[in-house]
Amino acid sequence: MGKKRIIKKTGKTEAGKHTALKSRFLSKGSKRKLDNGILHVCSTYNNTRVSLTDLKGDLICSSSSGALGFKGAKKGTPFAAAKIGELIGDMAKTLGVKTVNVIVKGVGAGRESSIRGFISRGIHIDSIRDMTPIPHNGVRAKKARRV
Repeated sequence: MGKKRIIKKTGKTEAGKHTALKSRFLSKGSKRKLDNGILHVCSTYNNTRVSLTDLKGDLICSSSSGALGFKGAKKGTPFAAAKIGELIGDMAKTLGVKTVNVIVKGVGAGRESSIRGFISRGIHIDSIRDMTPIPHNGVRAKKARRV
């Protein structure tokens, strides 16, 4: 009938799982040092992605709610976005970033909380720009139905 599986319960809670993933992300440190950069926040209803780039736009580090271990509807919450902001803030601290410009896209719940989590790590924010795409005339109308 096959081997019996023994499942061991570990003491990891939800918070413990996220801290383990957080430490794994922080261990992937870059050798680059930069003073200032651009923080891109893309927040949708289902997920939040945060990226840190240099002033030319080259990606330094990035993360998302799903990459941090949140699943399903929890990915779009402000709590998950704050955790990502803290993670990217820690990465930015190790790189020596002092100031950032923030570009926000999207209408999700994690817009502000990801920036607040980033600020909590002691990095100065110069400006916040909202670059959410706005439709001007919408899509082309459906053709008239002939009966």
